[in-house]
Amino acid sequence: MRALALCALVLTVSGCVSVDPYRCGTLSNYCSPEARIERPTLTDLVNLPTPRQKAVVSVYSFSDQTGQRATADNMALFSTAVTQGADSFLIDALMSAGNGTWFLVAERANLEYLTRERQLIISTRNNYDGEGANQLEPLLFSGLILSGGIIGYDTNLLSGGAGARYLGIGASAQYRVDEVTVALRAVLVQTGQVLLNVITSKQIYSTATNFDTFIFTETGGTELVEIEAGAARNETATYAVRSAIEAAVLELVHQGIEQDMWDYIPQEVQNENLD
Repeated sequence: MRALALCALVLTVSGCVSVDPYRCGTLSNYCSPEARIERPTLTDLVNLPTPRQKAVVSVYSFSDQTGQRATADNMALFSTAVTQGADSFLIDALMSAGNGTWFLVAERANLEYLTRERQLIISTRNNYDGEGANQLEPLLFSGLILSGGIIGYDTNLLSGGAGARYLGIGASAQYRVDEVTVALRAVLVQTGQVLLNVITSKQIYSTATNFDTFIFTETGGTELVEIEAGAARNETATYAVRSAIEAAVLELVHQGIEQDMWDYIPQEVQNENLD
């Protein structure tokens, strides 16, 4: 009888825990593990109208300027709180704008390697083909330099939770909100003037759910049964950084359109051309 009672109790707890613990009401878009991660900022960026001309831009660096380290309970971590490769996200966002129609990005992060490789090609061609060797095309130069970085990472901006217990059986849920902030500016190469400056933020959601039971059973003697289960779901800081960068590029394009820096082909004109 005692074994049957314990088995029934374990099955009851397992049945409760099998319900998807990651869904959290209004935060379900961030907390559902089954859903494929889709960034609305990327969708808006790709759906920009087609410009009349591509803008040639350079990205030298887009660094972490927060200096914050990752946090953990009861231990010291030396890893950074946010990614150190945000420049790759910025280049990807620029090349995704308008499905690749807005920006032509010149390589600058590995300019030393690019220059060395070009020198190697020139030297090899001159040695083997002589003066009539094919000449390399000149390097692409840009009219704008896009720079900036991750300028803020604020933790525990908002936290809370709720729970209930009845007859020794209880459940609880907790949540926490962090925020990452990025800055992006467009600098005119000819004069060094900052033409556009954008600051965007993205919140990071973390949730946790717990289920526990605390029951006394009496079968030939008083015994205590205590079972606890829980799960947590954290939105990654990398996802937040990438989304904030995409939002910054999108706002940069909108500001440029408002200031007549760029022009685009209206949707109705595009439809007429397709017809």
